[in-house]
Amino acid sequence: MTKARTGARTGRTGARAVGAVLAAALLAAGLTACSSTGGKRAEDARKAAAQGRAAVDTPRWTFAMVTHSGDGDTFWDIVQSGAKQAAVKDNITFLYAHSDEGKEQAQLVDSYVAKKVDGLIVTLAKPDAMKASVERAVKAGIPVITVNSGSEVSKAYGALSHIGQDETVAGEAVGEELDRRGRKKALCVLHEQGNVGHEQRCAGVKKTFGGQLQNLYVDGTNMPDVQASIEAKLQADPALDAVVTLGAPFADAAVQAKRTAGSKAEIDTFDLNPKVATGLRSGTLGFAVDQQPYLQGYEAVDLLWLYRYNADVLGGGKPVLTGPQIVTRDDAAALLDYTERGTR
Repeated sequence: MTKARTGARTGRTGARAVGAVLAAALLAAGLTACSSTGGKRAEDARKAAAQGRAAVDTPRWTFAMVTHSGDGDTFWDIVQSGAKQAAVKDNITFLYAHSDEGKEQAQLVDSYVAKKVDGLIVTLAKPDAMKASVERAVKAGIPVITVNSGSEVSKAYGALSHIGQDETVAGEAVGEELDRRGRKKALCVLHEQGNVGHEQRCAGVKKTFGGQLQNLYVDGTNMPDVQASIEAKLQADPALDAVVTLGAPFADAAVQAKRTAGSKAEIDTFDLNPKVATGLRSGTLGFAVDQQPYLQGYEAVDLLWLYRYNADVLGGGKPVLTGPQIVTRDDAAALLDYTERGTR
């Protein structure tokens, strides 16, 4: 009797054990199926974007971007590259316009408001000129995201989020890096007068730099003038041991000015492009400040899509920061491939 009861108990225990194993197996199979489905969806989305096809079936919304870019500024090519890639993925018609004149930039925004676009991305390098136009867009029910410049006024103007780097913080990082490199007297080259972001960068450098800092204003639309102005300054003041340019295209002009002036100043810059990455690798440039413009364009379009689709907002009223990141010769080899394909 005892053996029989023991056997029965053993049988029931064994049955329960087998049941538990089967349940675990079924659960694992279910989880694997869910995981593989999720992974397949992610992979399908990636392939669709790579092939120029939308990864979503949401409506074909139209988003417009209006920046303060001047003609020929390669930085904004990288911003557009990110925006266009996100637009493909999100089934968006992407429009782009620019002007380095605040009044004209505002008029471009007004024209897109009149066309009743589904979302706007704007820069606020000259915020006073842009205020009324941005507020008109918001009043018309068009969601606005600001990028690159204007983080301090973005929320007040009614924008959903701001994506970019804090220009003052970026400048402070440069000042600290100059100190680490033992620099004593630096030149900060501003290539667009009236651009508050540029003023904030140089002010940030001055705040943390232990040496002396001078500002030099140049006409960024005239590269020979930029080079001549930097060269004259270096010749007039041999004590200058660092030149900081505020955009990648101007770093090369500073390198040429250093050579013709016979100066030993280190050339450093904000932003990246293939020439900057090459210059970092060769040592003709000391360091660069990367704010990831591709990410600014990509995230701006993606966040507008998320807002239209799901009322999502990032930042909690604070800027969504994409920089600054100090990059040096040690980073150049890895960055070169990215800069050559136009994503960094």
